[in-house]
Amino acid sequence: MRLIVGGACQGKTRYAMERYGSCVGGFHLKIREWMADGLDPLAETERFANENPDAVIVMDEIGCGIIPLDRFDRMWREQVGRAGCLLAARAVTVERVTCGIPTVIKGEVK
Repeated sequence: MRLIVGGACQGKTRYAMERYGSCVGGFHLKIREWMADGLDPLAETERFANENPDAVIVMDEIGCGIIPLDRFDRMWREQVGRAGCLLAARAVTVERVTCGIPTVIKGEVK
């Protein structure tokens, strides 16, 4: 598995498509859907990782900036961070994309 993270609109998906050909984009939004459906986002992330060991996952880092007033949004922000940690631990490579420029923060990109 490969994980690509970064802020919103930083070129993550474009980079993933150009580099790897396909990706699972917007994983942070999938976590929000699981929470809205009453599912445990960490258990679902674990399941996804087990079922898709070769996936390229793209997710926004949403933990920076102003803390949301809405309780659900605060919980979502925390769950995205925890899921990102889980995915990063399992990933062969983790890359951060800022302004369209990738930086490898774990592993080696070949």
